[in-house]
Amino acid sequence: MKRVALLGMPNTGKSTLFNRMTGGAARVGNWPGITVELLSGKILLGSDMVEIIDLPGIYDMHGFSDDEQVVRHFLHDNVPDLALVILNATQIERQISLLLQLKQLDMNLVVLLNMADEAKKFGISIDSKKMSDLLGMPIFLLSAKYGTGYAEALQAVSKALRYPTPGMAEQLRSQLEQDGHIESEMAHVLKHSVQIPVRLSDNLTEKLDRVMLHPWLGLPIFFAIMYLLFQGIFFFGQPLQTGVNDLFGWLRNAAFVPLLSGLPTALQGMLLDGVYNGVATVAAFVPIIILFFLFMAMVEDSGYLSRAAFLMDALMARLGLDGRGFVMLLMGFGCNVPALMGTRVMRSRAMRLLTMLVIPFSLCSARLQVFVFITAALFSPKTAPLVLLSLYLFSFAAAILTALLFKGRFKNNEPFVLELPPYRFPTARQMALRGWLEVRHFLRRATKFIVAGVVLVWLLTHLPLSAAPASSGTLAGVIGGWLHPLFAPIGINEQLTIALIFGFVAKEIVIGALAVIYGLSGEALSGAIGQQLDWVQAYSFMLFTLIYTPCLATIATLRSESKQLGFTALSIVWSLVLAWWVSFVFYQGARALGY
Repeated sequence: MKRVALLGMPNTGKSTLFNRMTGGAARVGNWPGITVELLSGKILLGSDMVEIIDLPGIYDMHGFSDDEQVVRHFLHDNVPDLALVILNATQIERQISLLLQLKQLDMNLVVLLNMADEAKKFGISIDSKKMSDLLGMPIFLLSAKYGTGYAEALQAVSKALRYPTPGMAEQLRSQLEQDGHIESEMAHVLKHSVQIPVRLSDNLTEKLDRVMLHPWLGLPIFFAIMYLLFQGIFFFGQPLQTGVNDLFGWLRNAAFVPLLSGLPTALQGMLLDGVYNGVATVAAFVPIIILFFLFMAMVEDSGYLSRAAFLMDALMARLGLDGRGFVMLLMGFGCNVPALMGTRVMRSRAMRLLTMLVIPFSLCSARLQVFVFITAALFSPKTAPLVLLSLYLFSFAAAILTALLFKGRFKNNEPFVLELPPYRFPTARQMALRGWLEVRHFLRRATKFIVAGVVLVWLLTHLPLSAAPASSGTLAGVIGGWLHPLFAPIGINEQLTIALIFGFVAKEIVIGALAVIYGLSGEALSGAIGQQLDWVQAYSFMLFTLIYTPCLATIATLRSESKQLGFTALSIVWSLVLAWWVSFVFYQGARALGY
């Protein structure tokens, strides 16, 4: 099978072209010589099946960032039959240097000058035929967003694949010493094939940036936009999530309960309460994640996310992060899983790991459900909003403390390089493909972990079979008894300890676990908890729930995105330790003050 590698600088529309070529039929795979997974997809070109590999965006072949090393190692150990180089036509005078470096490798190249529609709007005129003659390689104008020039590009790729690719190992090793003539060649090509107006004009972008990047108004506008984005996600997503839950509940009672009624009670319970509920738990995430990625694709592809990162960079740099880390932290308030997946935009691995370490402290929607229930049971309507606000502040504090403590271990020496593209609106096709790809990757990663976790919790709360479900006589009850000396100093009783075991799978299960443990639901459950706990115990329980080990889906994503079991273990252990100490200081301090 022939192999085509997509190469180019960041923000050239490379991923948009990849999605258009593969139609979303992509997979993540490992490659010899590199330690990260790359996205690839197979397409039929003529009579040949061709594999397309989307390489990380790089600025040049000389750099020592993680992404640049990945690209060099890939080209050295997995020589492609063709390199498809995507350049941003609106920035051709800056991006052609990368093309000339790749030309020195004696590779089989086809060049696509993407965003040709924007270049025309800016008054940039590119004679692609003249440039092709000067450089001795096929060059085409393209708009990956709208598909203009796409058919011609595919024909050129199909034609170029008929010719063999020379070996590049020696050229790659010696290239750094052979770049002296690049500047003169670049100037010659631009002079004879490109006409750029003295001042590029994009009045809309300039006008919007005067407001969006304003020293005083920029941040309030950013927070307002993110607030509206999350409100939109949950305004539209929660009814869909409720609908999915109702659908699975109806399907369980109407189809699976009668179907499995002939099985032994224990096996029936494990299949229904374990495996089936595990699938239903994963399915409940899907509506929120679909909307999340649709909305974030709109914000990111519009060019605004780059500006938000720019606004917050100075503050986040003190924490060892950058502006994008703050954006991902905010994403985590919707759901930690897609926020962790969103760190792929970071070029430095150390920066990415530190950001992934702080994201799980974001107060996600699942934790919020627990807190709303507890505050309604223990606090007055006037006090409850302040309690929720304080938990959000604790969430930020935990993330900031973690970043400060671990920034030395995950030290990033790479400068923060950021492009501010013009504002543009993504097409519906772009957003749909982006949402589908991310949801499919989430389902593949999370399903096995969630189902396995739910089955494990069911076994813990139902064995031995002679004990009442979720009682102190079950394995979970025994574990709760063992852990009670550890949790007693922070005001968490055995019943709440068992609920925390359920919360390890998904925080939404905590309320359901309490209902099973107390044998009550709704207002009756709220009343029982309100009578058994005082506000200090309840707040300590919420602090621990806020900070301790995130759900299985988050842990699975941490493991998948970091590729390190040790890093995943660090995240779990650190969150448990921090949760216990924060709850201990609060609980013992409140008791010492007489509360």
